[in-house]
Amino acid sequence: MQEPDNHYQHPALAAVYDVTSGWDTDRDYYLSLAGRTPMDVLDIGCGTGLLCNAYAEQGHRVVGVDPAGAMLQEARQKPNGSRVQWLEAYGHNFETTRRFDLAIMTGHAFQTLLSDTDILALFRNVHRHLKRDGRFVFETRNPAMDWRSRWHGRSGRCDSAAGPYDMATRVLDMSGETITFEHVYTFADQTLKSRSTLRFPDRDAVNRLLRDAGFSVDGCYGDWQAGPFVPDTSDEIIFDARRRQSG
Repeated sequence: MQEPDNHYQHPALAAVYDVTSGWDTDRDYYLSLAGRTPMDVLDIGCGTGLLCNAYAEQGHRVVGVDPAGAMLQEARQKPNGSRVQWLEAYGHNFETTRRFDLAIMTGHAFQTLLSDTDILALFRNVHRHLKRDGRFVFETRNPAMDWRSRWHGRSGRCDSAAGPYDMATRVLDMSGETITFEHVYTFADQTLKSRSTLRFPDRDAVNRLLRDAGFSVDGCYGDWQAGPFVPDTSDEIIFDARRRQSG
């Protein structure tokens, strides 16, 4: 499994994570999955806990899992942070006696899994922690899109509670299904770098691994309005899977 990069582990970067990765239509979509009747929700790769906080505010019983302690420290400070159980662990090896109606994995965290072995380990652990007919919903970027052109050379100035900073992105390598890129953060008193490698599997490969882990796929969408996935034009591949009785 890939270790969390500096983007998530360094306290200064965790503190500004929500500036560029804050609430958007994807969070609206995931929040709507739980509805208003209290249920047990598992957020894998929960980061700074934006969705966990929102689920808890609606009365859901929430567990947030993330391997980056700095991100969880930010999460605990959210208004409903004390109502969430936080686990510092990876998706493939977290353990809890609780069982869940809904599990989610957002923010393209799924793409940090760089091999089929890693993906299967995650899927099987999620399957084990779901209730009968529990749902697992997550997304990955469509590999047919030109992500290198979108990312390489992107830059901008951001405002945060700690003051303004500059952020720039550079693609370092493309190999097979993976892209490695670097973020450079320039603060008034320091410059920090983070490096990430993401995998871009296609829809059929993910569907096959879900079935191997004991899931059935109820839906596959291409946008945050649950529109159909179109291989040539959709940015997202959003999977809505359900736990089968065995797997």
